[in-house]
Amino acid sequence: MPTPPVILLLSGSLRAGSSNDRVLRTARAVAEQAPEPLEAVLYEGLAGLPHFNPDDDHDPLPAPVAALRAAIDGAAAVLICAPEYAGTLPGSFKNLLDWTVGGTEICDKPVAWVNAAAPGRGEGAAATLRTVLGYTGAAVVEEACVRVPAGGGEPAADGLLTDPAAREGLARVLALLAAAARETGDA
Repeated sequence: MPTPPVILLLSGSLRAGSSNDRVLRTARAVAEQAPEPLEAVLYEGLAGLPHFNPDDDHDPLPAPVAALRAAIDGAAAVLICAPEYAGTLPGSFKNLLDWTVGGTEICDKPVAWVNAAAPGRGEGAAATLRTVLGYTGAAVVEEACVRVPAGGGEPAADGLLTDPAAREGLARVLALLAAAARETGDA
């Protein structure tokens, strides 16, 4: 039996219990129930990344950066959910993306993002993601870049989204990323 494709989930928020984390944790749960075998892995090293310094972007990389790049390299695709602060990405998440520019792990890898903000919000973060991912050479899967607001319905006791439309949207995003990974030979 072939190994299921791994989709790396990157949250752009450091806040415990953030809506971005809820969306990605729900995506992980949805992946477990997908009709096609699929594994979704939540990256949890954002807070441990050092500030990006081009002088440090060489072997041996700082251990947290090496772990990030290995996680990206080992994934068939990447799904991002990041908040918008002051009209753009939070600095900590931009820092994570800066560490990917000097590597080739994300180049040509299928990538998408989910906007968890209410309608009319989060567009600055999405625009910044599009720009930075362009520099990294990531293969943005446009139809998988969608809005899945985290505010629909009360979260379950485990913090996951219960809104059926949100869960269906996440299932579609995961399926699109998995299909893109198969097309590129990453899955």
